[in-house]
Amino acid sequence: MVKLNLPEYTFEVKKEKGQFYIRDIIRKKYLLLTPEEWVRQNITAFLTNGRDFPAVLFSMESGIKVNSLQKRYDALVYSRSGSPLLLIECKAPEVAINQKVFEQIIAYNNTVKAPYMLVTNGILHYFLRIDNQSGKFVFDTSIPFFTELLQNGKV
Repeated sequence: MVKLNLPEYTFEVKKEKGQFYIRDIIRKKYLLLTPEEWVRQNITAFLTNGRDFPAVLFSMESGIKVNSLQKRYDALVYSRSGSPLLLIECKAPEVAINQKVFEQIIAYNNTVKAPYMLVTNGILHYFLRIDNQSGKFVFDTSIPFFTELLQNGKV
């Protein structure tokens, strides 16, 4: 798989019938290793190992209704109290992060209502938060630690 703009992690990978599978560190099961799955597993490893997000607070690829359509988010991290904290949208490394991708995560977040969002293709990472005063999205320059999100008093 392609090298990402994230620290390198070791994953359990297996090959069956000519296809590679990666063990999801949250769901504890093997999934087809696609470029998007590679990004999802790496950003999850980064958040859990590099930013101290508790693995038990992750929900992976769950269905939601968006404008009466059934959709599926990549990952959602909850706060310790059980409210949505961080909505994550992953794209394959070759997929450009553009306006359409931001519109997608914002549409999903209209249902989820997380105060933070992360969009990544493994190369570029965009961390967004909702400014409580203006209601507008603010881009942050780095991905904070789990405790920083909680300490900001927004959750």
